[in-house]
Amino acid sequence: MRKILCFAAVLFLAATNVFALDVSAQSAILYDCTTGTVLYELNSNRRSLIASTTKIMTALVAAELYDMDQSVVIKPEWCGAEGSSMYLTAGETVTVKDLLYGLMLMSGNDAAQAIACLYTGDSADFVELMNAKAQQLGLNDTHFSNPSGLDADDHYSTSADLVRLSCAALQNEIFASVCGTRQVEAANRFMTNHNKLLFLIPGASGVKTGYTDSAGRCLVSAVERDGRMLVAVTLDAPDDWNDHEKLYDMGFYDMRVRNIIKEGTVGYAYAAGKGSVKLHTSRDITYCLTAQEIDRLEVTLKGDRIVYGGRKAGDTYGEITIKLDGVVICTEPVYFSEDIEEEAPQPTLWEKIKGIFTRR
Repeated sequence: MRKILCFAAVLFLAATNVFALDVSAQSAILYDCTTGTVLYELNSNRRSLIASTTKIMTALVAAELYDMDQSVVIKPEWCGAEGSSMYLTAGETVTVKDLLYGLMLMSGNDAAQAIACLYTGDSADFVELMNAKAQQLGLNDTHFSNPSGLDADDHYSTSADLVRLSCAALQNEIFASVCGTRQVEAANRFMTNHNKLLFLIPGASGVKTGYTDSAGRCLVSAVERDGRMLVAVTLDAPDDWNDHEKLYDMGFYDMRVRNIIKEGTVGYAYAAGKGSVKLHTSRDITYCLTAQEIDRLEVTLKGDRIVYGGRKAGDTYGEITIKLDGVVICTEPVYFSEDIEEEAPQPTLWEKIKGIFTRR
């Protein structure tokens, strides 16, 4: 699933389906990570304050940069940060992984400061890495001035950019694991994730809450059901929990696991000297789809045009690739259903002539 999600995030198709949906947000987007389709959007390219959803980038850069087991001795200047906190104390020793939990579950601004200063001692250098990562991901309407999300004129993003960022971040196993954690005991603390959707919506797997007086309530979330992941973002949304529930109700409407190809014979291969031989899959091929998407599937059987002897029933022939709107959604191996015996080598012309004169 992760390779598909990453590929779809790069495509990020501009096509938008229009739905009549009442949300409280000033900016919102719902994105299908499989097809790269925007399912809903409202002012999604408007630059806005983003509060602690900033920490998605902070966590991603940290996950790529640091050893999670690295020990960190907390310095006094990292403690007592403005805003939400994991309540670090000077002199205590924690791991980078502990700081990530404090960052993503408790939205600790002190954790953000510690993570940023761990790089060179100056948080500004870490913020430069955050902005470089934003440029690498094509987030052209995003700029960071701090690692925690405190309001600043040059600290902003859009709901569209936050979807791109989240899709990229969820490819990172460390990030995905931490942001999807409901509760954990770490750094001698018991932490509960501020993201209530993890407890409210089936399949919810992250990602980050945020709030300041100026930014309002900000929320980025992800829900995966039957291998299909949608990501939603709302900015300045007084009723964000309900907004996201509405978005997912709409997005997953009519999406269910459907049988694409049944287990058994799926085609034939041409075997030299024998003709057609049967090919099969070992299980049903299914995927979470809407009824309309079934008609947009492209199924391709890949393998050698001609196969030669020495193959046994059950040996792999190739694979079936299934695309939805040009995006690969699944592949499945295909096997020979019968043996293909090795043929005795045929004599060359010279060997035939030689045989004539050596006969007795």
